[in-house]
Amino acid sequence: MPELYPIGKPYAQGLLEVGDGQRIYWEASGNPAGKPAVVVHGGPGSGHSPKNRRSFDPERYHLVLFDQRGCGRSLPHAADPTTGLEHNTTAHLIADMERLREHLGIEKWLLYGGSWGSTLILAYAQTHPERVSEIVICGVTMTRPEETDWLYRGVGRLLPGPWEAFREGLPPAERDGDLVAAYSRLLNSPDEAVRRKAARDWATWEDAVIAHESLGKPNAYSDRPDDALMAFTRITAHYFAHDAFLEDGRLLRDAGRLAGIPGVLIHGRLDLGSPLKTAWELAKAWPDAELTVIQDSGHTGSPAMGEAVFAAIERFAGPARN
Repeated sequence: MPELYPIGKPYAQGLLEVGDGQRIYWEASGNPAGKPAVVVHGGPGSGHSPKNRRSFDPERYHLVLFDQRGCGRSLPHAADPTTGLEHNTTAHLIADMERLREHLGIEKWLLYGGSWGSTLILAYAQTHPERVSEIVICGVTMTRPEETDWLYRGVGRLLPGPWEAFREGLPPAERDGDLVAAYSRLLNSPDEAVRRKAARDWATWEDAVIAHESLGKPNAYSDRPDDALMAFTRITAHYFAHDAFLEDGRLLRDAGRLAGIPGVLIHGRLDLGSPLKTAWELAKAWPDAELTVIQDSGHTGSPAMGEAVFAAIERFAGPARN
């Protein structure tokens, strides 16, 4: 594994008004004259991680991190049940990214992220291809209905006990229907106890899937503060219950809009929650993307995946800037 860069600290940060009463938290680090790049976090609803700075040379990159609506340090926070989610959709997040880019005076930026972040990256890049210099994705998803159904139902064939417990977290009348939509309703219940239990049950299922992977660890999702867990589960269920507010197959169908944008897709062969098929399909449809399959990695990565991500980001950094 190459030596990563120090986490460092941002040189600027703030809350950006983006409309609908929403303010998104952002921070910039590295070299203001460097190559612009933005990290698009997963979840949805996880919030950014400062650890992402370690893959970006602070002498060569002007790095932007931000929290999507309702999570992290963005306001209002989705852990508060009075915070509505009607203004929290993929189209809103795309518009937020554009407003942030304009606010920071950036002409084009490299996009980096994974998991849900890859869905948002693809949606943004297909909407504003002229604003994207390169894309690096680890853990490719497009949040299609078939992918969501696999994660919250299909994987249950491999983990029947944890999946049955996940299903039994719902009222009996809802256990044979749309599990994600049913959980979304519980996570928006006026009863705090109901909301908190649904958040724990959801995270326990997510934990079980990750723990079953190669190099997976227990409590990968549930090991976060209560309010962060509430926002994560509530926002995730909201997006997945609505198929990410995207027409089924749109991101794959419109992959040609990414022509001319160099891309690196990095995916673990052992990714249980997001099987390799999605990355493989995208690589076929996107003429300027290369797919690197990491043999020992699941969804949460491995040292080899970290090396591949670091190498891709280094390749696109360009020369040092003053």
